[in-house]
Amino acid sequence: MQGYQLSFFTQQGHRHHGMPLAEWILQEARRLGISGATLFAASEGFGTGRRIHAARFFELSDQPEEVTMALNAVEADLLLDRLREEGVKVFYVKMPVEYGMLGEV
Repeated sequence: MQGYQLSFFTQQGHRHHGMPLAEWILQEARRLGISGATLFAASEGFGTGRRIHAARFFELSDQPEEVTMALNAVEADLLLDRLREEGVKVFYVKMPVEYGMLGEV
């Protein structure tokens, strides 16, 4: 199938409606009927401010997180529109990809 890989980059301490933003995006994608998504926790990274973000022993709220999914154009637009409606501020990357499933499900 032809579609998009959609990835969102945030930090554990960023919240939306009282829950971590990455988790909220994951749950919202599920609620919208998107087939799958993965949440990755990174050890370190930096953003537009050039400041290093990292998981520290006593402070995990600065830990970088990524939510990634492969979806069709309609699903990608639906999710991005939903985040815009909610006023979510998050960096994302949308790349055209070919995706599919191998083997038996």
